[in-house]
Amino acid sequence: SVPPPSSTASASASTTSKQLIGEFVKALSSKVPTPGGGASAAITAAIGGATSVMACQYTQRKKDKESGAADHAKSVIDAIDLSSLIQTADDDASAYADLQRSWKDSTMDEIEKTRIERRALEVPVNLLEQCHGHVCAVQSFLPHCNPNITSDAKAGIYILSGAARAAYETAMVNSPPEEEKLRLRALLKEIRSIEDDILDL
Repeated sequence: SVPPPSSTASASASTTSKQLIGEFVKALSSKVPTPGGGASAAITAAIGGATSVMACQYTQRKKDKESGAADHAKSVIDAIDLSSLIQTADDDASAYADLQRSWKDSTMDEIEKTRIERRALEVPVNLLEQCHGHVCAVQSFLPHCNPNITSDAKAGIYILSGAARAAYETAMVNSPPEEEKLRLRALLKEIRSIEDDILDL
């Protein structure tokens, strides 16, 4: 799990979770340290998750409950924590603020620097893992989805997949060990395989 940000980082980091979408997009397009690619990945994941949940909400008809499809839908709804995905954008900002501080503070000891660097890596890694889990969950739900809304469930998968790849790039900037790189690439390959199957490529 990701440790809580320091009070200094919390004070300096923008709270993306409280912004209107237009404000976030404007801030993202500005020449400022945060929000950046990490926050963009997190918000994209939240949008993909919300799109998937919406498809599940439409699979709650009487016939869905009788067939058991509604139960499959509810399991996905329960699995996708939209607040957590949005919060990751703020976690990314605070982690980067701490990282900047570690570059400038010559008095900081190595233990604190290591903790900060570890957290900067954990934030995007955790996001990628969440996206992977959500993609797999929605894929399992697809055969049970209300056929009138299946396109939205698939859209949710594609959006989550893009967020996973963006999170991967943020993780790579933070120099993970080679073993971790291979593990993350394996998750991306599984996600891509799911996309290809749906797209019939």
